[in-house]
Amino acid sequence: MSPTPARITAVDTYDIRFPTSRELDGSDAMNPDPDYSAAYVVLRTDASDGAEGHGFTFTIGRGNEVQVAAIEALRGHVVGRSLDALCADPGSLSRDLVGDSQLRWLGPEKGVMHMAIGAVVNAVWDLAAKRARKPLWQLLADADPGWLVGQVDFRYLTDALTPEEALELLRRGREGAPGRAATLRAQGYPAYTTSPGWLGYSDQKLTRLATEAVTGGFRQIKLKVGADLADDLRRCRAARAAVGPDIRIAIDANQRWNVDEAITWTNALTEFRPYWIEEPTSPDDILGHAVVREAVAPVKVATGEHVQNRVVFKQLLQAGSIDILQIDAARVGGVNENLAILLLAAKFGVPVCPHAGGVGLCELVQHLSMFDFVALSGTTDDRVIEYVDHLHDHFTDPVVIRDGRYTAPTAPGFSATMRPESIAEFTYPGGAFWAADLARPDVNDQKGNLV
Repeated sequence: MSPTPARITAVDTYDIRFPTSRELDGSDAMNPDPDYSAAYVVLRTDASDGAEGHGFTFTIGRGNEVQVAAIEALRGHVVGRSLDALCADPGSLSRDLVGDSQLRWLGPEKGVMHMAIGAVVNAVWDLAAKRARKPLWQLLADADPGWLVGQVDFRYLTDALTPEEALELLRRGREGAPGRAATLRAQGYPAYTTSPGWLGYSDQKLTRLATEAVTGGFRQIKLKVGADLADDLRRCRAARAAVGPDIRIAIDANQRWNVDEAITWTNALTEFRPYWIEEPTSPDDILGHAVVREAVAPVKVATGEHVQNRVVFKQLLQAGSIDILQIDAARVGGVNENLAILLLAAKFGVPVCPHAGGVGLCELVQHLSMFDFVALSGTTDDRVIEYVDHLHDHFTDPVVIRDGRYTAPTAPGFSATMRPESIAEFTYPGGAFWAADLARPDVNDQKGNLV
């Protein structure tokens, strides 16, 4: 009698929050007081090796409980699935989750429900990579191009990218892949840092952190802008003085402006030679981005961290609206949809510079960029991954930066596993940190914000 195949037995969720607003880490013109949070999911199995898949999506505090509830709504699609079948074809689950007609009505393919799908799908890829005993970037880079094409949902894309074109891109990308993998392991992948640039930081802290970034090997930093032009002029001046003339400075408005404001404000900062302006206006305004791009050149236009799905990315590329495409590992429907977006970027010849920071986003997105370098675009020219220097110690396989570059992960999986002690301490509201903190009589202000 053959043994019973291993299956998914449980979908455990956690509302994990960190009090980052107290030091203004992550602050920008649109989000002045974020408490970086993760709606976290663990796929439990009855496999003899105790295999688990870990995933999450990133929020900034209140509402994280809504995101957790959305993940829990997917449990019925996951529990009971064969482990072998799931790891052999993660796209099968992705299609089922996206195709649930009643839950799809809440999007479709956007917002809280779609981010929940991304968390679960990413947990499946973490499980698949662990079972293959490979880091995810290597699992993807080693995969058969035809199999990868089968992981992509081409619905709504074929006017811009067909499965045949995608297959050809992946076949070409495999040429020379072993050599690039060796280069990646030896040299890492270029990074830039946003750590000096949070809007709530003093000029002194900005200057100190910018100087430290250059000393640490970074060739690009990023500043948050958009709240007050006089402040932005002063802060850009301080940053340029700190890093010198040869370091790139990107600026990020976090969707703060109308189209005309974006043009006027960006052009007012050109004396400091910004490399790109990020999220100059609504992430849904495809034509607005195109207008901004034409009006602020040679400053590049970048967006993507809040782009809802592959279809909006397709249109941004078709309309010539962006110079830099910024994928996010947890905003869209997980690895499968990000494969589609990477293929679109390769088709249109637009460099991908991912959004990271947050809780664990650096850990995740490094794998996608490294796959792109090794087995798709084949280059790191004008490509950098964002890096933010906090919250990495909560993960069992945290990112490692050397000389301004991400080192290639070697541990099997998607680098998504959070330390059990961090989960126990920062689960909201019952974790050790929050239970003690919320017992303080002064912990909440009149708006319900943590203080």
